[in-house]
Amino acid sequence: MSTTTVPKTTNSAATTATTTSAGRLRALARAEFTLIGRSKGVLFTAVFVPLVLPFSVAQYVDRDGLRDAGLNIGSTMLTAAVAFSLLFAVYSSLVSVYAARREELVLKRLRTGELRDPEILAGAAVPSVVIGLVQCVVMAVACSTVLDAGAPEAPQLAVLGLLLGIPLCVALAAFTTAFSRSVESAQVAAMPMLLISMIGSGATVPLEILPDKVASVCELLPLTSALTLVRGGWSGNLSGGETVQAIAIAVAWIVVAVFAVQKRFRWEPRH
Repeated sequence: MSTTTVPKTTNSAATTATTTSAGRLRALARAEFTLIGRSKGVLFTAVFVPLVLPFSVAQYVDRDGLRDAGLNIGSTMLTAAVAFSLLFAVYSSLVSVYAARREELVLKRLRTGELRDPEILAGAAVPSVVIGLVQCVVMAVACSTVLDAGAPEAPQLAVLGLLLGIPLCVALAAFTTAFSRSVESAQVAAMPMLLISMIGSGATVPLEILPDKVASVCELLPLTSALTLVRGGWSGNLSGGETVQAIAIAVAWIVVAVFAVQKRFRWEPRH
């Protein structure tokens, strides 16, 4: 006697709906929020360091030199606050996150599922990016009120600077982990980018008060263009040519960083 096998019915439509790219990204981001909340070291670096450093630096800034260069302490510290948020909340914390997930074989396991490589990296970056954006908004309000930075003259440039700086820091963080063998060494690998950007990208010392030849070199550093757009958005003194140049340099760095990640990023621990 022959038997007929009746296939089990499953809610395939619902399953498909939950496995879209956006759904997978949300699920991974929720998991990362939970994990980063348990990591006190990463959380301290991402949340508290960027909030404290700008006001610490403000005490040592040469205000007379800023006035001679046509700058004020408010806009200068606001730019520094954005820089510290990008460097510590996004870049530095993500270097640790990517290294930790790699060493714990989380990245390797995620690649065996439906998640694509860009989704894995983007999902892991969501908490750091959200923290960085919130910090930038909070510090912008604080600098505008406490340090008299005022309202931005060209807010679209400030927003554009953030939109270019964040993906650049994410890509650079992923690339940096290629040079580390552990979570501890990841922070050592991140130090060159942190120091170079803090000193030469206008985070603590505005390019306007540097010698012309030095400033010309510093303009080509990865984070300089994003900070230039943020500062220009507040001061309104960025010309059309300077704006186009800053955007072009920032986009070029993003392209280079993404290409480097595709070639060098390690999904498994080194043996």
